[in-house]
Amino acid sequence: MRLNHLAVVMPAYNEADGIPGFVRELHASLAPLAERLDIVVVDDRSTDATAEVLTELAEDLPGLHVITAEDNRGHGPTALAAYRAGLELRPDLLVHVDGDGQFHGDDLARLVNAALDTGADVVHGVRTGRTDPWFRRVLTASVGTLVTVAAGRRIPDVNTPLRAYRPAKLRTLMAAVPEAAQVPHVHFSIAEARGGANVRYLKVASLPRRGGDAQGTMWSEGDAVARPQPMLPPKRLREFVRTAAVELWQVSLKPGRRS
Repeated sequence: MRLNHLAVVMPAYNEADGIPGFVRELHASLAPLAERLDIVVVDDRSTDATAEVLTELAEDLPGLHVITAEDNRGHGPTALAAYRAGLELRPDLLVHVDGDGQFHGDDLARLVNAALDTGADVVHGVRTGRTDPWFRRVLTASVGTLVTVAAGRRIPDVNTPLRAYRPAKLRTLMAAVPEAAQVPHVHFSIAEARGGANVRYLKVASLPRRGGDAQGTMWSEGDAVARPQPMLPPKRLREFVRTAAVELWQVSLKPGRRS
């Protein structure tokens, strides 16, 4: 089965080293699946050459759209901005993936085919073999346990950034979260479970980042440079966890909140 129109949306921050190859790989894997393929990258005011290398790539790659945010707002708000930009294109199916290149292009093709074959509202890519620092894996597991209680069932990889959505379902989910939400995918996962969405789960390989900083530029203490994985959570991550915990309680977990 072939789609008329597929859109891929991608938040990015300081990914100049790895993102051109990743975008080319995605295009090669997904173009055969749709008559029209759009890839929308929202750059969160990177301090490296991310916007420049993408703008240059767009001259050669049909359907690549590069949007530079007005301000640096963090991953969650940038992901939501990417979703909104993708929805404006009115695709038949919309895929979200982060710009750090931690997935195979062929796994995105598998995700799209799973959505087409099953008719699901959403397909989550469940990461296997993760190479993230230990504290990020512990954080993901802890959030997963909390969400299991809130949603009434276990949700594999509750914060996975690899998802395929039917636009109608995505619009409903986005209407229920703040525009500046820091952890929109966790809110989405809870709302999907509570609302009885048709969700399918597909195991995919998790790869090391394709840039210079193995821990991810979002949690770096400075610009994107190569450095070993830290032994303890960086300060920015600790601050983010506190902010996200308050947001989760207020938006999705507080008694009486039912999406």
